[in-house]
Amino acid sequence: MPESPDIRYAVERLFRTAFPKLTVTAPAPGILVDRDVAVPMRDGTTLRANVFRPARGGRFPVVMCAHPYGKDGMPKRTPFGYLPLARYRFMRQPERVAFSAYTTWEAPDPSYWVPRGYVVVNLDLRGFGTSEGEATLLSDQEAADYAEAIEWAAAQPWSSGKVGLNGVSYLAISQWKVAALRPRSLAAICPWEGWTDVYRDVAYPGGVREDGFIPFWADMTERAGRVTESFRQQQLAHPEWDDFWASRTPVLERIEVPALICASFSDQGLHTRGSFEAFRRIASKHRFMYTHRGGKWSTYYSPDALALQARFFDCFLKGEDNGMRDVSPVRLEIRASGDQVHAVRQEQTWPPRGVRWTPLYLAPGELRLAPVAARATSGLDVPASGAGFSFQVLEDMELAGPMKLRLYVELVGASDAHLFVAVSKLAAARSGNRRGELRFEGSTGFGYDIVAKGWQRLAHRRVDESRGEPHRPYHPHDRAEPMRAGEVVPVDIEVLPSATYFAHGDELRLQIQGRWFWRRSMFFGTFPFAYAPSPAGKVVLHFGDGRDSHLLVARA
Repeated sequence: MPESPDIRYAVERLFRTAFPKLTVTAPAPGILVDRDVAVPMRDGTTLRANVFRPARGGRFPVVMCAHPYGKDGMPKRTPFGYLPLARYRFMRQPERVAFSAYTTWEAPDPSYWVPRGYVVVNLDLRGFGTSEGEATLLSDQEAADYAEAIEWAAAQPWSSGKVGLNGVSYLAISQWKVAALRPRSLAAICPWEGWTDVYRDVAYPGGVREDGFIPFWADMTERAGRVTESFRQQQLAHPEWDDFWASRTPVLERIEVPALICASFSDQGLHTRGSFEAFRRIASKHRFMYTHRGGKWSTYYSPDALALQARFFDCFLKGEDNGMRDVSPVRLEIRASGDQVHAVRQEQTWPPRGVRWTPLYLAPGELRLAPVAARATSGLDVPASGAGFSFQVLEDMELAGPMKLRLYVELVGASDAHLFVAVSKLAAARSGNRRGELRFEGSTGFGYDIVAKGWQRLAHRRVDESRGEPHRPYHPHDRAEPMRAGEVVPVDIEVLPSATYFAHGDELRLQIQGRWFWRRSMFFGTFPFAYAPSPAGKVVLHFGDGRDSHLLVARA
């Protein structure tokens, strides 16, 4: 089972709730701020935005964001400096985050963009902040409002007529649907870590219900605004894919605008899957993907990431001939551990061109390069127990891509089960160092994460071959199909993308069990994530005699 946080980690987390790794600077000079500017909608509703623009006058391209988190939620000034936003206290930062006091939650920093010749527009979505109306999160109405706001911004006397979108999480999610509407003045988007399929990415990964983040996030947003529905109640009412989820999912193939997408390996279970899917499916001629395994916010506001964002917008909003159009599409970061970057390089494709798809075959307790010949089984009582499989790395290798786990499964005493999959890295003992599991950065600042993970409800095992790929199964999730007593069925499990270096002597470990790997705890586990454990029963995994259970990996 993956390692859990220890007391030292918990003490550090507690300390950082009082003293987060956050630097808030005074706003840059030369910025005019127009607060609560009215943005009229066709139906008579008025949305409101804060506009940050150069004091020197003129027409400038617009960097815009729209969200439910409150455009006015900026750090407050005190006699001792600026007070950090509360969210930075309970979400750990592995590296220091730095921005100016004009910056709201996960939004572009006006003190960075305005001195570079941009106007920043921070919009309260319908039903939130000072905007009028009632909100339906992730809805078509929300996207239509955003499209109208883009055209409003393009028509203002301080605007050049070109609008780009930028922001993290919901400020990225809101970009996908509006970009699919193709508003005339939208010239570029920069969705920095945001889901694109709320069912598969977050609410029911692999068909398994998420019971931590969704109620936490839904309660937070619903208390902050005027909403038409409880998202948590809707999640509970729609356990299968249906019209509710379809109506909240953008048609990515309709997006043609230039896009700079951040796809983080750290954010598995929240934004990782959707970001990689977007890069794969959008129709944009100019699309770029920035990958990393660092902290979400420290990376977004880092000099390296900001420089790339500026180069992207300078090219597609200002029309500068700065070579951005010729940049390789994928910035690939490969880590050996959470704090050790092994390599950063430019790639033409994702997964990288030339990867070798290699099956690691399961046998009791081990992963092998050749399938086991004789018939064998491993049993686990779910949700209480699990089964582990290890592969000794014989030569240095990089794993860069998604993984697929193929199992042959029998259930005893049950007709359904939830399987949770973890791929971990154990370092070889070298120079007197003892062998141990290596930690990686995870969602919302979890510092004990693993290489990659997957989920699967067995009643949702059916695969749509027309929409998947050999290395990436696609499950319709539109109906439950309970298993029959005594049957052995193939089950394909999507394991999320990662990019990890393994040295000779390291160990790749696969763990399969019937419950989530960590507690829902800010100090000793993953917060706020939790998942419905498996119904009770016995899971029998079959190997050999044509049942080629394997983990398919991409070796770069």
